[in-house]
Amino acid sequence: MVPWSTWCRYIVHKLEYSFSHSWKSYKRGQINDRELQDAVWKNLFQGKLTYLHWNKGKAMAPTIGEQQSTLLVRKIPIADPNRVFLGDVVVLKDPDNSENYLVRRLAATEGYEMVSKDEKDESFVLEKDQCWVLADNEKLKPKEAKDSRLFGPVSMTDIVGRVIYCLQTAVDHGPVQNSQYSMQKDSPVLEVELDVDDMMKNHKA
Repeated sequence: MVPWSTWCRYIVHKLEYSFSHSWKSYKRGQINDRELQDAVWKNLFQGKLTYLHWNKGKAMAPTIGEQQSTLLVRKIPIADPNRVFLGDVVVLKDPDNSENYLVRRLAATEGYEMVSKDEKDESFVLEKDQCWVLADNEKLKPKEAKDSRLFGPVSMTDIVGRVIYCLQTAVDHGPVQNSQYSMQKDSPVLEVELDVDDMMKNHKA
């Protein structure tokens, strides 16, 4: 049974998400002033803060196995340095195909100086709202890893969520190692919304 204190923290997170999601729709002109408040309450009481994402490939090994994995992802409607942090495993739009999504680790954000091991490449500083993402698998070459070493900086707005749990088999599953701050923030969400049986039922082996 989830403690009342955890529920309180969870509701605070849900209210923050509801406001962020509604404000994003408002700024895009999808809803008007009158609809903004209704949208906040609707998002608060309906739906979850997480969704399931299916991942396959070597890029994030050993954090996420090479076989098909079902990931529990926390939704992030507005990604910025106050909501996602260095060391987080994030889901982002594929720069080469916006209909596809990649799972990579956030390695740097705006203001960081990027220095290449190749002396021919000039160093540069990540601009506002830019970030640098990397695959965990150090055995892969940049082209195989398909990360920022290949396609360069990406916009923070391309980040749609943070991976908080990974299921590979009925006996091989557990929380994903993110930044310490994110894991603390995500703990009430994980405790309330994690349903391993449901993840297994929807798992694509």
